[in-house]
Amino acid sequence: MKLSNTSSALVLASLAGFAFAGAMYTLSECIVGEGFYNSFDFQAITDPTHGRVNYVDEETAMRLRLTFTVGNTFVMRADDTTVLSPSGPGRNSVRIRSKNQYTTHVAVFDIWHMPQGCGQVQLNIWIQAVWEVGEPDWPDGGEVDIVEGVNDVTPNQSTLHTSPNCTIPASEINQLGTTVSTNCDARVNGNAGCGVQFTEDDDSFGPNFNMIGGGWYAMERTNDYISIWFWERDDSSAPRDVILGAPTINTSHWGIPAAYFPNTDCNLATHFDANYIIINLTLCGDWAGNPSVYAASGCPLTCIDYVNNYPMAFSEAYFQFSSINIYT
Repeated sequence: MKLSNTSSALVLASLAGFAFAGAMYTLSECIVGEGFYNSFDFQAITDPTHGRVNYVDEETAMRLRLTFTVGNTFVMRADDTTVLSPSGPGRNSVRIRSKNQYTTHVAVFDIWHMPQGCGQVQLNIWIQAVWEVGEPDWPDGGEVDIVEGVNDVTPNQSTLHTSPNCTIPASEINQLGTTVSTNCDARVNGNAGCGVQFTEDDDSFGPNFNMIGGGWYAMERTNDYISIWFWERDDSSAPRDVILGAPTINTSHWGIPAAYFPNTDCNLATHFDANYIIINLTLCGDWAGNPSVYAASGCPLTCIDYVNNYPMAFSEAYFQFSSINIYT
């Protein structure tokens, strides 16, 4: 998180009446380097968000160098060499899903680089994304978009998508970010969900994130609340247990989350099942490719024409993970 001294004082004063929850957790999975291939399945499926991508299987991804390890880091990317035929398949890309599912837990993502460029959606981790979702019963099993955005537009936004009768408060929430939508129901408002923008830190997404060497995203899911934090790579307030990947963590020491989703008007226990972690990079599609969204971002041409004809524009379209640690 990044706040000025003045902003920090105002935030702390406004939240002085809140008691911050948290708990102790024990490390259950440490996913590093080659371990990603053991912990995730590659999904060669049709993109559910109708993106201009062709998700490939693990063998193809490795052969085309769309996934590889560098030291102890794991890289997954989109193709950046092929000019596409308008009538042919989309740009080769990767979507992976965890073999395990999770209920009450903490997930810590140590990310050095996220995809950047026009036409891209990010780490649901939903469209260029890191996320957790209850397949195949979506949206009844719930979805948590941890890192998500389009076309390099900052900041990051974290969002819940659920079945009906789940909302979050519009104000008076113990979080650093700004609530931008309150109805989590995926069947209304064009599946906007209930979202919080990380307005306290423009370096939480896109090129700005990459320029600072990334950082740590963490999510704590319980039946009482879902909290999401972000700390920049050189943030002196980043918890030591997060930085070190400690065998035990205590989220009550992590400070104010960037996004906080309480169970005030949403029964999280009934709206969220055991969820997978999904990491994917899609291009265009329902969000990034929406003509008004794409035009507003200042990107050239139409989204489809840009993706088809300018492969070199996707040289920075990759994730590089140092680790994912799961605590239960």
